[in-house]
Order: sequence, then C-alpha cells, then structure tokens
Amino acid sequence: MNNVLREDFQRIAESNLPFEEFRGCSFLITGATGLIGSLLVRTLLYCNRVHSLNLKVYAVVRSVEKAGKIFGEGDSALEYVVCDLAKDDIVCPGKCDYVIHAAAVTTSRLMVSDPVGTIRTSIDGTEKLLKLAVNKSAKAFVYISSMEIYGQPMTEDRTTEKDLGYIDISSVRSCYPESKRMCECLCNAYAAQYGLNVKSARLAQTFGAGILPTENRVFAQFARSAVNGENIVLHTTGESDGNYVYTADAILAILTLLIKGESGEAYNIANEDSHTTIRSMAELVAAEIAENRIKVVIDIPEDSASLGYAPPVKMQLDAAKMRALGWKPTVGLVEAYRRMILWMQN
Repeated sequence: MNNVLREDFQRIAESNLPFEEFRGCSFLITGATGLIGSLLVRTLLYCNRVHSLNLKVYAVVRSVEKAGKIFGEGDSALEYVVCDLAKDDIVCPGKCDYVIHAAAVTTSRLMVSDPVGTIRTSIDGTEKLLKLAVNKSAKAFVYISSMEIYGQPMTEDRTTEKDLGYIDISSVRSCYPESKRMCECLCNAYAAQYGLNVKSARLAQTFGAGILPTENRVFAQFARSAVNGENIVLHTTGESDGNYVYTADAILAILTLLIKGESGEAYNIANEDSHTTIRSMAELVAAEIAENRIKVVIDIPEDSASLGYAPPVKMQLDAAKMRALGWKPTVGLVEAYRRMILWMQN
C-alpha cells in the first residue's frame, strides 16, 4: 500500500470515531470504483483489520476487473455486488446495516451529452438503494450529494444548509444539480414516510491521495502540469469560487454522519480554510508546488459550452453543522496537493 494512503487510513483509524458501533456490521457502498466509493471501501477494510471489527463490505461495481485493479485480491471481508444502477435491480446477498450511496454521473461532458441518462441514473438509482435500505432495516443511510445543489447562492455570507439558491433549469447542465436536489428530497421523503435513518453529505470538491488514474478534473490536471513542468491551461476565466476538502477528511466526515448525523438532515463537508477561485488555485499550484517553474495560461475554446463546465459561482460553504458533530478537517490546499502528488508518483 502507498505510504501516504496508509497514513491517511491510520489517521482515520486513530480518530475519535466510535468504531465499536460498527462491530459485526455490514456495509453496502455504491460507486465503489469511483473516488469516494473506493476510498470508503479501502478505509473500512483497513479499519476492520486494525480494530478486528468483523465487518462485511459489499462493493457495488459494474466491472469486477476494474474493481480488482483498485482493491487487489485476498480480503475476505470484501464482496462485489455487480450491478448497473441505471439498468439493474440491486440485490444484497446478506444483511445490510449501513448504506452509502456514492454512485453518480460526475463527468461534465456526459451531463450535457446525456442529460436524460444523468437524471434517470441519479433518481432511479437512489430510489433502488432507499428501497433496499428499508427492506433490509438498515441502521443508517448516507446519500453523497454535492455543493452544486446550491446553484447560485442568494447570500453573500457563508452558505449554510438552508441557503438554497437559483438553478437555471433551461440549462442542460442543470440536470446534475437539479437531480441531486430531487434525490435529497427523495431521501427525506423516505425518512418521513418509512422512518429510514438517512442523511445527505454535501461534499465540496474533494481531492487528495487516492484519486484514480482516470481522474481528469481540474485539480488532477493542475497536479499533472506541476509534475510534468507544463503550464497550467485554464479553459475558463477561473472566476468561480471553489470549496475544497481533502479526501481523508471527507471520508471521516461520511463515516461520522453514519453514526452521528440526524435523519432527514443535510451537512456541508468542506474545509472552510480551503476556499479560493479556480484561477487562484492554479496560481498557487504554479507557485507553491511547481516553485514558479510554470505559469497559468487562459485558453477558452470556441466550443466551451459542449464541455459541460458548471456556471461561474461565488460561494463559500459553512461547515459549522458538520463540525458540531465533532468532525474537523486537518489538511489544507497546499498539503492536499503535495499528498496527492506523492500518491500519483507512487
């Protein structure tokens, strides 16, 4: 195992999370070959070994071959559930104490080329998991939402969980944030009607050690530019305010929500100190990580609308509600980049 990732897992294992609550329990995690899902699976397997928890982890995947490359072989606590949530019904072969629904369309280009599929995958897949959780009498369910549900905030203050803003539903790209809103509403409906203990995790942009080789979001592009000594090329003016959180901090927050989150509630997961514009972050990487050996270049393509970029937004997430549960982020932007690059290089 990569040393930087082992350090992250060890920090979670040594945290104040009440791991005894998980003893002998089973977890079902969707999107298990994505960034958040894969790190949740790997974290649980690590903590299972360290604390002898006797866990069972069901990883929902579309490709066993892809999953094998991420998780390797030989952990008896891990079992794959092969399912395409866009098409298939999901079956969990054993008991299901905790469900974390991390599967979603996250590629901007796909959001604009297949908006119907984006919506249907989001809503239909979420309801399949909610029904499963009710049928299995799950102890808790966490829905992985997004800061994009806020749209264009209507406040100049920090954005709390009650500050929903404006989403232009005439924009094809709105299929993603609008479907995320509907899924949160569906989760709350299941909480009210069926008594399901479900909460929503509104993640800021999450990156760090553990990103996948196929990752192509801006943070990964910036890191590769720094490593390769190439200029960082922005395809927008980079004016959007970004809200960020380190991977291990996000994973600990999600596990905290399983135990301590209140049913029917949403929680912002963000490092309030890791807040900057896209352009400022690019300049930070060029200066702090690449030590000014590269520069930032603006190159906006004529067909930029087809790339599915989110509209510019000014927003700073308020994570007070999450911090009130005893969680706090520990890794800032520069250290997040350094740890991510160490992971990428090894």
